[in-house]
Amino acid sequence: MDTKPQDGGLGATLVAKNRIAGDVRAPRDVFERRSPANRDDVVTIAPMSTRDEVFEACAKAKEAFRSWSRTPAPQRALVLGRLARLMVDSKEGLSRFVSREMGKPLREARGSVQEAIDTAEFFQSEGRRLYGQTVPSELPNKELYTYRRPIGVCAMITAGNFPIAVPSWKIIPALLTGNVVVWKPSDDAPGVAELFVDLWRRAGLPDGVISVVHGRGAGSAGEYLVEAIDAGLIDKVSFTGSTEVGRKIGEVCGRNLQLPSLELGGKNPLVILADAELDLAVEGALWASFGTGGQRCTSAGNIIVDKRVMGTVRDQLVKRASLLKIGNPLDEGIDYGPMINERFLERWLAQRAVGVDDGAELLLDGRRITPGEEPPGFMGDAKRGLYASPRIFGRVKMSMRIAQEECFGPTVNLVEVDGLEEAIAAANGTPYGLSSAIYTRDAKAMLRFKEEIRAGMTSVNNSTTGAEAHLPFGGNGHSGNGTRESGIWVLDAYTRWQAVNVDLAGKLQKAQIDLSDSGPPVAPDLSGLLPS
Repeated sequence: MDTKPQDGGLGATLVAKNRIAGDVRAPRDVFERRSPANRDDVVTIAPMSTRDEVFEACAKAKEAFRSWSRTPAPQRALVLGRLARLMVDSKEGLSRFVSREMGKPLREARGSVQEAIDTAEFFQSEGRRLYGQTVPSELPNKELYTYRRPIGVCAMITAGNFPIAVPSWKIIPALLTGNVVVWKPSDDAPGVAELFVDLWRRAGLPDGVISVVHGRGAGSAGEYLVEAIDAGLIDKVSFTGSTEVGRKIGEVCGRNLQLPSLELGGKNPLVILADAELDLAVEGALWASFGTGGQRCTSAGNIIVDKRVMGTVRDQLVKRASLLKIGNPLDEGIDYGPMINERFLERWLAQRAVGVDDGAELLLDGRRITPGEEPPGFMGDAKRGLYASPRIFGRVKMSMRIAQEECFGPTVNLVEVDGLEEAIAAANGTPYGLSSAIYTRDAKAMLRFKEEIRAGMTSVNNSTTGAEAHLPFGGNGHSGNGTRESGIWVLDAYTRWQAVNVDLAGKLQKAQIDLSDSGPPVAPDLSGLLPS
């Protein structure tokens, strides 16, 4: 990788590249990614892709598909094994770069890299388990089979909050199943993408199986990649991002009779019933609300609390949130770091007025952290970083905008209910359906919540956040179109089923037509057994 020294001891700037069928392209235009913890730190310089470059990447990927799809799956899986070992060896350096480039606390960045390692290791084994079936035929001398076949060129558009874990969820199973990939990484993490693709190259992935086109969304590489669907250059899209953009991608895919994988936003409910272990519930709510500064699609949006324990939960949550340590993501002692980018910060700042105008009570008045206004224990650079303190709204009703709209940032609502019935109604009271959680000791309440919640993922006595490489991840409603990432379930997203019949009879057999020619079965005479 190319780097150049920066003044002021800020580290080196990584120069990311567009890689099209193995060729590195000199950029016509570039953009900078600056660290959200220190805006003086230029972490990465990346190319701004043109439409021609994006379309060329897709066309070249189609050429690479022919040979890669014919490579035996166990051999494709060997690349994943080498990738996993390389990520293990590079884990600390990768984690530190993730923290520097997009602001995730170092311990969370390590977890994110580990998720990519787990995913590679899991799918390496799946290279020997891409099973079809043998099916008994209804005719003699005939054999029936089913096979998984790759789809073709897969466009991947990923977000910056999990810049290595989420791309691994998409790229690894897509490549394992014989597809090729054109990846548009987040412009919040182009450097992480450069490092990840370099690991693939070192793992022995053939040129052209992954192409990378950097840039932004609207009016840039992201939009051009969506245009490539109508141009017949893309066979499958996998997108992680906002519901608004997901709708547009879904419309384009729909008219091309394609099924995209859409992992979108969330307004995730966390329910605390009166019988819950409250210390555990508050700890889980705190982590769900403010981990990664609330910049997760699975972050808790509404904490729904039984009125009998609302006072205790409210007081403990406000107290503990006010003591959270905020600061430099590379500092091991912080709870969360900066906002990932300015637009997230601006949206979060605007949400305060929305909540107040709706009549919500500000229990903790989160603000942008500025010089001279740093909260106790602040461990960052308020002048140069995009930092924000926690915000908690009380007296929130489900009809309020802040209860219905996703807000990427350190903010959460407290919603009071009377018992399980109202709690489930409130939890299902938004158009989203990604993640959910309930804290209770009542087994019947656990069962009912699991059965009636409309979210794609549910935790019992745990946070709304967190994922494992072998468990399906995804949502319903405004949170997605029912497709899933991770585990064996994602294989259906990147393969098509082929049914094959082999007729060895030496004559034309017409299935049900030939069967019907043998005559109908003779019905038994039951007249003496039936009542008159």
